Amino acid sequence: MKRIAVLTSGGDAPGMNAAIRAVVRRALFDGVAVYGIDHGFQGLLENRLKEMTLGSVGDIVHRGGTILQTARSRAFMTEDGQRRAVEVLRGHGIDGLVVIGGDGSLRGAYALHRLGIAAVGIPATIDNDVPETDETIGFDTAINTVAQAIDKIRDTATSHERTFVIEVMGRHSGDIALWAGLAGGAEGIIVPEVPYDLDDLAERLKRTKERGKRHSIIVVAEGVMSGPELARAIEARTGFETRASVLGHVQRGGSPSARDRLLAGRLGARAVELLLAGQSGVMVGIRRGVPVDVPLERVFAGRHDLDASLIELAKMLSI
Repeated sequence: MKRIAVLTSGGDAPGMNAAIRAVVRRALFDGVAVYGIDHGFQGLLENRLKEMTLGSVGDIVHRGGTILQTARSRAFMTEDGQRRAVEVLRGHGIDGLVVIGGDGSLRGAYALHRLGIAAVGIPATIDNDVPETDETIGFDTAINTVAQAIDKIRDTATSHERTFVIEVMGRHSGDIALWAGLAGGAEGIIVPEVPYDLDDLAERLKRTKERGKRHSIIVVAEGVMSGPELARAIEARTGFETRASVLGHVQRGGSPSARDRLLAGRLGARAVELLLAGQSGVMVGIRRGVPVDVPLERVFAGRHDLDASLIELAKMLSI
């Protein structure tokens, strides 16, 4: 294998740059040329490839976002689009491709694998919703960002003796809400995977006030309901002054945590090693602290579940 390419696709996640850096430098270490593809699969269709050097990835390990930019491509989802992508890669003499992103990005890698392009995927999404890996690049940074926001909002909640609802990202996965809510000492955590009872939540908030606590923090994943909607429902049931804060895309930005940088470095290097070993159609993830190679078919057939022990811990600690 003489030439490989790397792209980032879908929603950006802190640590993507660290992964790009690892792919480029691990490949160059073995004398393999690396091409970066701007704007994901859409950029691939538009032939937006550029050769990467050691200097191309200098001073990016600490930067959020992605230097290769990212985009979603409807054209690539078609059979004609995928065949066009293969033509572009082969036209540049590309022997292998590393795709960094979430579920949709990994499916794109698999489509190219089935068309004869050696492809390896790296899971990178703040939602942490990819099966067959304990963690995705960007998740640790995101929950730290949310935990810090909870700390700040709790200060004003205490000052004004209010209940605050904090809406976080997570359309189908509640990992951000669960992990950050636990870290921030939230009195309530509502996620898509677990049934919730607003009347029960209201009663618990009333009990906390009866024992002298004048403020509360509720964390809700956006896939359940909006923060303002939940705030209105709580205020109607309790009579407590309730405010909502929607964190939005601030959760995707910022310098990646040390944990995300290390994870990105390990997975990026491993992805290159798999390509050099002739592997394709696999995702490199992490299990119990050790990188693992998983066929993409198994990833798509699997399901990401919340950690049941954390759900029980959240119930016990939020009494």
